[in-house]
Amino acid sequence: MKLVLLMYLEGDEACVERLLAEQGVAVYSRLPIEGVGPGARGWYGEVAPYASRMIVTMVEGEAAARLLDAVSECRGVQDPSHPIRAAMVDVERATACLCEKTGEAVETPS
Repeated sequence: MKLVLLMYLEGDEACVERLLAEQGVAVYSRLPIEGVGPGARGWYGEVAPYASRMIVTMVEGEAAARLLDAVSECRGVQDPSHPIRAAMVDVERATACLCEKTGEAVETPS
């Protein structure tokens, strides 16, 4: 099992969603994040943060490798100085809570 992180500018969301769909990654979490780094100074002399996103997903090793390969082949992002970045991390162990599949919360005994 692999944990894959994708970081990208907000304007590249359609491209990232297409990459995920093409690679068969249907389950993921998407978070808004604030990118900080060098850039044009704003009115008050500060560098304005970048409106960015991060996607986190857990997939099998082969699927993770294909996704990273697809990212490395991607062209035409909003700002070439801010490419879509992807990282793959080995997951030593993973688990999930034991819940009923009815969608109702299950209380844990005290």
